[in-house]
Amino acid sequence: MAAVKATNVSWTTFMLRGIPGAEEAHIWISIFLFTFSLVSVLGNCIILFIIRNTTHLSDPMYMFISMLALSDLGLTFSTLPTELSVFWFNKKNIDFDICLTQMFFFQSFSSLESSVLVLMAFDRFVAICYPLRYSSVLTRPNVLKIGAMSLIRSTSIHVPEPILLKKLWFCNNNVLSHAFCFHPDLIRLACSDTTINSTYGLVLVLSTFLLDSVLILWSYIMILGAVLKINTKERQLKAFNTCVSHISVVLISYIPLIGLTVVHRFGKNAPPLIHVLMGLIYVFLPPALNPILYSLKTRRIKKALYKLAC
Repeated sequence: MAAVKATNVSWTTFMLRGIPGAEEAHIWISIFLFTFSLVSVLGNCIILFIIRNTTHLSDPMYMFISMLALSDLGLTFSTLPTELSVFWFNKKNIDFDICLTQMFFFQSFSSLESSVLVLMAFDRFVAICYPLRYSSVLTRPNVLKIGAMSLIRSTSIHVPEPILLKKLWFCNNNVLSHAFCFHPDLIRLACSDTTINSTYGLVLVLSTFLLDSVLILWSYIMILGAVLKINTKERQLKAFNTCVSHISVVLISYIPLIGLTVVHRFGKNAPPLIHVLMGLIYVFLPPALNPILYSLKTRRIKKALYKLAC
């Protein structure tokens, strides 16, 4: 495993990590994680099926919900194989190239989900602040264009990460902090200079997740100002109620992401259990809860779901 390749990588195989001290319970934990994954896959597939086959769910908002469901599915499938191999079969070895491939898809889908949340905030902003212009601004071609731009942005910005990691030297430790490959985690194991990698990773965080969160916050400040100008309380509640699902999804997605990022940036001396739990929460919780939230809080989806069940 320590054979040196032409790429200056000393370790060609890395070790994934389960929950320290709970190895005997990994099989039961794997059942719990598989249940979350099953809820995520079934829930998001049902959402996509309902929106695809229900004619009155063709508004831009439902197109954005479809994009969110696709990004959640991508996030689930990019990490599920290694998660189950560690917790279910106790297979922890992962080839370096496979690790880089998983890292690329995992972080690309994470960025895509963040971009979709911004688009959904923009959708609510236009619908509440400029309702008369909604149909002319968010036309189907425009929604498809900005969706494609979000996909291109989310994938292209992560292309340099595996290329830069291939140039590093990994010599001492090859044990990762999670059951999946994460960019800051790989940088931590490098023996050579990681200034460029760390700087690029920080730039990505600032230009994607931080920028996206600022745009979402700005959208809701404008929405709140528009809602407060409405005359009656009933209409205010009705307008703001259309944003409840999106706000819930933003909190469910961003809080675990912020926790995972902070732990890797500033919690290098934190117990390994903290790293593992934050990774599991971010990977499994949002994709499983997002379709449930939109099924419960979106009247048209709830109605179509009930009709499908009957």
